[in-house]
Amino acid sequence: MSPNGEPVLTAGDLRAMKQRGEKIAVLTAYDASMARQCEQAGVEVLLVGDSLGMVVQGHDSTRPVSMADMVYHTSHVARARQRALLVADMPYQSYADDTRALENGRALLAAGADMVKLEGGGPLVNRIRQLVDNGLPVCGHLGLLPQSVAGPDGYKVQGRDADAARQMIEDARALEQAGAALLVLECIPRQLAIQITESVSIPTIGIGAGAECDGQVLVIYDLLGITPGKRPRFVRDFLRELGPDKGIQEAIVEYVRQVKSGEFPQPAQSYQ
Repeated sequence: MSPNGEPVLTAGDLRAMKQRGEKIAVLTAYDASMARQCEQAGVEVLLVGDSLGMVVQGHDSTRPVSMADMVYHTSHVARARQRALLVADMPYQSYADDTRALENGRALLAAGADMVKLEGGGPLVNRIRQLVDNGLPVCGHLGLLPQSVAGPDGYKVQGRDADAARQMIEDARALEQAGAALLVLECIPRQLAIQITESVSIPTIGIGAGAECDGQVLVIYDLLGITPGKRPRFVRDFLRELGPDKGIQEAIVEYVRQVKSGEFPQPAQSYQ
């Protein structure tokens, strides 16, 4: 239940959306005000991403983000959310061993998260299984793994050669078998994302992975065009495209509409 007693969307609800072909709209949120804007626009999943290290704190990677940072921002979003499923990133090194993973995962759930997200494939299978067995719902993350990137030059498309693609498909299946309920696919070729989405029964959420994923996620500041520096090709500035007479709420509504209709992402925002 949310703070106002409303029923919150569950992983089962998202799986049912996948089964009936209904796209899932996901956005990052780092504070109560933006969480309300997203929910009012119809966003089904709020992600408290460690991307806050770059777009909020001004670092050049997500690595400096601490557990205290994640608990702090997760608690703000949790106070505001009404119905959306709330996923929180486990930051760099916070799940480096089984003990830390369980302790830190529980801290994020205590702060109000419904699910925690971990980056990585095969080596994390047993860790994810341990979390799930202890009652912590898990979202996996394959493709580009920002916590493994030391600086902006390392942000590159993943899974382009046959061996890497095959391994990613195997990892996706292994994460599902370990109990992961959701899977983010970041910066991978569209055809690989299609293969993974068809290979697992859990919903896939794409970011730079093509329109055929079961849902899409963007960093909210990217959607609003206020992230400084060079932007990835999969980013769309929905606020600018709507024109000067429109505001934040209208931009988020348009994002949700285009995700639902399959208009976003376009081929120009995908990798072949």
